[in-house]
Amino acid sequence: MRVLRAAEYRSMPWKNGGGVTTEVVVSPAGAGLDDFDWRVSMARVEGSGPFSQFAGIDRTLAVLEGEGIELDIAGRAPISVTRATDPISFPADVPTAAELIGGPITDLNVMTRRGRMTHSVERLVVSNPVEIRTATGTTLVLCLNGDVTVPGTEPVHLGPLDTLLPGPDIASLFIQSVHDTTLFVIRIGGISGND
Repeated sequence: MRVLRAAEYRSMPWKNGGGVTTEVVVSPAGAGLDDFDWRVSMARVEGSGPFSQFAGIDRTLAVLEGEGIELDIAGRAPISVTRATDPISFPADVPTAAELIGGPITDLNVMTRRGRMTHSVERLVVSNPVEIRTATGTTLVLCLNGDVTVPGTEPVHLGPLDTLLPGPDIASLFIQSVHDTTLFVIRIGGISGND
């Protein structure tokens, strides 16, 4: 079981140079923006404008902080994404622009290389102990707020924006929280045996 602490995440410029992103984890380790299989990151969006494009990548976005954004994906009708809506998935290689609804936001981005990997992102609000089934492949649990504990011989504590990678030998996790806590459960799998 591996814990990634928020204080240890790496900050780097956006691909289009328009802001800064905080990389939570990338696979393979050390991969750059053009050669990752999958990547989990957070970004502070200070103004409206175009998104970076990533050839051959599928992307899911969720709002972590702020009022939200309106996304214009490939010229379709704008879609509102807020802290209350489900994460939205879309191709990262189509023209996409964002309009801030009410000031800066912080978002969560999960990206996988199309044809090699797939992913899903689920938002959970936890107030009572809950069991999270882990998937074949890689499962990550990002704690947005509050404080949660994974009991065990050596209990694991997650604070705000910490991320847990349980490992392939763990079939499920029991999560305990004293107060309402929002978690994002990210499941990443390979295609044709590419885990």
